[in-house]
Amino acid sequence: MTIRRTPRRTPRRIRGAAAVAALAGGISACAAPGGGPAGDGAADTVVIGVASEPDTLSPLLGYGKDGNSKIFDGLLTHDADLALRPALAQDLPEITDGGLTYTYTLRGGVEFSDGEKLTADDVVFTYRTVLDAGTNNTYRSELDAIEDVRAAGDATVVFTLKYPYAPFAARTVLPIVPEHVAGKQDPNTGAFNTRPVGTGPYVLADWRKGEKLTFKANPRYWGPEPKVKSFTMAIVEDDDVRATRMRAGDLDGAILPPNLAATFAKDGGRRTYDATSYDFRTVTLPTANKVTGDRAIRRALDAAVDRQAMVDKILEGAGRPAYGPLPLDDPWFAKGIERPQDLAGAGKILDAAGWKPGSDGIRAKDGRKASFTLLYPSGDKVRQDHALAYASDAKKTGIDVEVESATWEVIEPRMKNDAVLAGFGSTGDPDFGLYTLLHSSLAGDGFNNMGRYDDPAVDAALDTGRRSQDPAARKTAYDGLQRALVENPGYTFLTHIDHLYVLADRWQGLTTQVEPHEHGFSSGPWWNIEDWQPKK
Repeated sequence: MTIRRTPRRTPRRIRGAAAVAALAGGISACAAPGGGPAGDGAADTVVIGVASEPDTLSPLLGYGKDGNSKIFDGLLTHDADLALRPALAQDLPEITDGGLTYTYTLRGGVEFSDGEKLTADDVVFTYRTVLDAGTNNTYRSELDAIEDVRAAGDATVVFTLKYPYAPFAARTVLPIVPEHVAGKQDPNTGAFNTRPVGTGPYVLADWRKGEKLTFKANPRYWGPEPKVKSFTMAIVEDDDVRATRMRAGDLDGAILPPNLAATFAKDGGRRTYDATSYDFRTVTLPTANKVTGDRAIRRALDAAVDRQAMVDKILEGAGRPAYGPLPLDDPWFAKGIERPQDLAGAGKILDAAGWKPGSDGIRAKDGRKASFTLLYPSGDKVRQDHALAYASDAKKTGIDVEVESATWEVIEPRMKNDAVLAGFGSTGDPDFGLYTLLHSSLAGDGFNNMGRYDDPAVDAALDTGRRSQDPAARKTAYDGLQRALVENPGYTFLTHIDHLYVLADRWQGLTTQVEPHEHGFSSGPWWNIEDWQPKK
């Protein structure tokens, strides 16, 4: 069978001067990381600026679980159009027993980077370790459908499911780790987390925490030899600093917010790539907070925000209003839930619930002011601007939102009680992003269900969507879920954002995919850097 996910919009657009308004500013012809003047560097070495680094490089703890890991491979992978294609498996799975059994045959001749042969036992070890309750990952629920995984000889892996799970094949992009290395270590604390061994096109050469990760071509890679022999991911948290280093020639490429990407629009030595995404910006509204836990407050905030203005002014058009967790052009989007800003409606909701304006314009109820803190991660200009716009809209209804920047180390212990300007979104089946975002069983499980949302109707819809193979039943469930979120919002959904990347124009045939929330490190035009070809 063919398993395919077709993006709703063209996955690749190159934004030129006509598409992006250039801002004033000179571009210096400084030395590029690959050597020579900017745009003339060697094509076999690349330095990319990204905003963050992974906590671990172990797939057992979540690294690369959605694909595009350069160190590892899954049984399957995604192509540019997000269609599934074989990777470590020699073909797409054989699906039998009414969707309860998935059988994969491994590609022959694959070795790990240490020279050991890949076998079915490595696949079994990977999945069983991920499913072990003693392994500290927060994505175990994504593999809930698995009843058993076993090897049938060295080259065959058989998954038995508890229930037919329509999108299961897309879960098998999970990277496979070597049992002979990882099996001898504690998956939570072992050296494998920072010194990984895989089958992918690159190996980790160096990791300086907080500074950079350097990768070199894997001489034992089973696929074609990469033309890019090494690449470095430079960790530059601040958007402005990333743009400055790009302009100075210190970086070959970078992910940038729209206003900064626009400054490179007239630079003939660089190109700007625009990837549409499922990545949304939202405000978590913790139920434990006496203000954000009030349903009337949440509904009023949903009505008060001007989503289109955020797209126009903050994203400079590089995005779409978010009326829920699924983008407008997704086939699973519930038509009719689009809603404009309605300040009068927000006021009526608050009045009816007993939130009355005070002399300072801020509402109060039973002696408690309608006031709460909204945290956003330091250095993220796009989130900062969303947070400030949100606070401004909220104040028009008499709700006081105090915006505060902090590091994630500070934010994480506070997100049970304080609102957070967060980002989520997964490509593929709606189960992939919605279950971990909303199901009450995952409330407070790391960054899953951050606001501890709990709605029995939404839980029921999520369970139906996960367990049913009937497309009509699933569509009805997800439609109902999205409508329930309008009536009982646990988040204020703001925008779906496009991801903008600037890259030295030294390679050809580059594309982007429709991207999830996770971007920059494994997405962008370098999602398939092993396939890049230098310009002639």
